[in-house]
Amino acid sequence: ALGGVPVALPGLLRAVRIGEKASAVGYDWPDAGGPRAKIDEELRELDEAAAAGDMAALEHELGDLLFALATYGRKQGLDPEAAIRGSLNRFSSRFRHCELQAKAEGKGLRDYDESALDVMWERAKAEERRGS
Repeated sequence: ALGGVPVALPGLLRAVRIGEKASAVGYDWPDAGGPRAKIDEELRELDEAAAAGDMAALEHELGDLLFALATYGRKQGLDPEAAIRGSLNRFSSRFRHCELQAKAEGKGLRDYDESALDVMWERAKAEERRGS
């Protein structure tokens, strides 16, 4: 039933397509509440794997969490692949802003402490909101 979903698809897009196929045969949550609860469960399991220092379990739980997040997005009518691309674009734009600010001050980002970097990041977000 899950055949026909190309393995080469980006992971989040593949998660959505597999979820759609499973849903088409009745294997799905009725609404976003199910995957939302699963996100909390997977986060707990991720924390437990991290606390145990079990890298194999940590990777396993991270994958389960990402799948649950993709499912939640699908149930909300969102495209998780578009959501991550938007996030990455915003991050890249803000990071570039910070790099340029540091360069204008004759420095590199490593020359700033965490609080100064936070200030720069917030400034980049504010510039983004103003459409600069």
